Amino acid sequence: MSVDEHTMTTQPSYSVTVRREFIAQHFLVGGDWGRENQLNSHRYRVEARYEGTSLDRHGYLLDIAEVEARLDRLAERYRDRTLNEFDEFDGLNPSVEHFARIASEHLVVRTPNICALEVTIWEDDNAAAGYRQVVGPVLGPGSEQRNHMTHEEATS
Repeated sequence: MSVDEHTMTTQPSYSVTVRREFIAQHFLVGGDWGRENQLNSHRYRVEARYEGTSLDRHGYLLDIAEVEARLDRLAERYRDRTLNEFDEFDGLNPSVEHFARIASEHLVVRTPNICALEVTIWEDDNAAAGYRQVVGPVLGPGSEQRNHMTHEEATS
């Protein structure tokens, strides 16, 4: 069975995972969630796992330093802040599921050998949620798709 390498459903693949921790606050809305309806803090652990079927000419799946810079920026953005106050959570329950999807938008890396990104966010030692997206190759000028954070943005 032949499968498009960007679906990553049956082909062997490499993966690289990088993580960061930070404390942020939120309060859940839209239901009776007990203590979670009140402002509370979590020590979030964000794990970004990149997958691909091939390595670059140096034997790397991707530049880990670039991913670390993106994760550092993400951690700095949310550290000691309340998730509910950010525009990206407007109209959303700031659940760990939504947070994983939103974080993935900041962590996408588009290189020819990256096929998928999975972001898992742990809100404590026992509970986590993840969001996985298929990532297409780098697209040319004029394309509507682009990295959500350029290398320059991630390292500045």
